Amino acid sequence: MEPTLTFIIEVAHGAGAILRAHYGRQHEISRKGVIDLVTEADHKAEDYLLGEIAKFFPQHRVFSEETGGRAGSDDHVWYVDPLDGTVNYAHGLPIFCTSIAYAEDGDLKLAAVYDPIAEDLYLAQRGQGAKLNGQPMQVAGAQELVDALLVTGFPYDAWTNPDNNIREFEALSKVSQGVRRLGSAALDLCYVAAGRLDGFWEKKLNAWDVAAGGLLVQEAGGLVTNLVGEADFLSAPQSILAANPAIHAKMLAVLSE
Repeated sequence: MEPTLTFIIEVAHGAGAILRAHYGRQHEISRKGVIDLVTEADHKAEDYLLGEIAKFFPQHRVFSEETGGRAGSDDHVWYVDPLDGTVNYAHGLPIFCTSIAYAEDGDLKLAAVYDPIAEDLYLAQRGQGAKLNGQPMQVAGAQELVDALLVTGFPYDAWTNPDNNIREFEALSKVSQGVRRLGSAALDLCYVAAGRLDGFWEKKLNAWDVAAGGLLVQEAGGLVTNLVGEADFLSAPQSILAANPAIHAKMLAVLSE
């Protein structure tokens, strides 16, 4: 049995239903770091996703945020973030999602990102384009940074790490229409794929944060690399830059300075 969009849609909706059911409640919050939170909903959604993948694809490897995932074949790999935007979720801010991607022989093949509050389902299949709620998506067409609205995020160790994206944020803020910080890398990438935002960059993420969104941007006509312009945006040291080709080149030039 091969993974299909039907399967990934079903499990994305299932995890989203768990997040929606716990949203707005008093949460059981623990900390992985000073400002890196995890809730009971993270664990419940992850348990559901890992269970469904194990049921149908027991030999596949899984990389997942809270437990680390499950060992398996390197030829078949899942990237699972049950709740991307946990800090938002814990505060009742409705900017979060479930992110799921499947890769075969090192090539991303399937992606789903589900926003259970907006009920937006972002889907991509390699070579088949990207869709939002069944409608094709295309990255925005801005050609100059002065016409571009960008988005980014900051690492959890920004208080103590000088490589914290502050200088990059300042530089790109001064040459674009603005830079937003929404708190969910997966949704940031979805918004680039949908043409709502023109470009996204961030440092010090994990593969499960960006695998699905990266494929969505690629299938929507965008270019996705790491911050030095290399095609591999999943391997450590992990970073990502996603935009249409023209804006990508201009963002890369500013970041390179």
